[in-house]
Amino acid sequence: MIQKTGVMQLRVRIHKKLDNFTLDVDWEMANEFTVLFGHSGAGKSLTLKMIAGLMTPDSGTIELNGTTLFNNIERVNVRPQDRSVGFVFQDLALFPHMSVRQNIAYAGKKNDKDQVAKLIELFYLTGLQSKLPSEISGGQRQRVAMARAIMRNPRCLLLDEPFSALDNPLRLQMRALVKDVRNRLNIPAVFITHDIYEAYTMADKLVVYSNGKSIQTGTPQEIFSNPDSDEVRNITDINRFFAKFMDSSTVIGAKR
Repeated sequence: MIQKTGVMQLRVRIHKKLDNFTLDVDWEMANEFTVLFGHSGAGKSLTLKMIAGLMTPDSGTIELNGTTLFNNIERVNVRPQDRSVGFVFQDLALFPHMSVRQNIAYAGKKNDKDQVAKLIELFYLTGLQSKLPSEISGGQRQRVAMARAIMRNPRCLLLDEPFSALDNPLRLQMRALVKDVRNRLNIPAVFITHDIYEAYTMADKLVVYSNGKSIQTGTPQEIFSNPDSDEVRNITDINRFFAKFMDSSTVIGAKR
């Protein structure tokens, strides 16, 4: 039921002026895992909120799999609940008074017990169905949030720094799980991280953000090897990458 087939594509070309910040980005992706990477406050989270319909651009267009979600000229602005987008927030936004099962089921159709059961199994939550969020670990809460995000069979998955509160060993586990789930669903996924190693190793496509603009798009290998500007070179500092790589290698080695 949660398996999807076919080619998906996301196109984002939006402009938004706030009191002291302007977002002006233009990028697109195929059916792949795209990472938005850049310094804090560069506009990455704003972009996800606009894709999801939680904020409205001043102008531009957002298209998902050939369907227009937003276009100011055509006066199209699809409601968030009708966009078929799964969103994993940085703070996870789980309901503290609901069990694991109830949190997952909340996002779906009434009495869709089979889908809930499949997601509980997919995200290794068997035996935790009756637990409250406060009674499970940080990694388990992450998996509940992921399960809830895909409960409605989304056409696109948005993940806003979902691993920021996790330690290194748990981050490694979650990276593998997220990539596996994305491949199973066969939908585009947009992932935000400040972790340079995470960006390099997880991304099929990397979009570098700076001061509200998307300044370079390509594979991680292309961008790290051939940055378009000094600004991109500074953001994707290769020395930071190797430092993070050594830290992660140490963690991996310690587990053997």
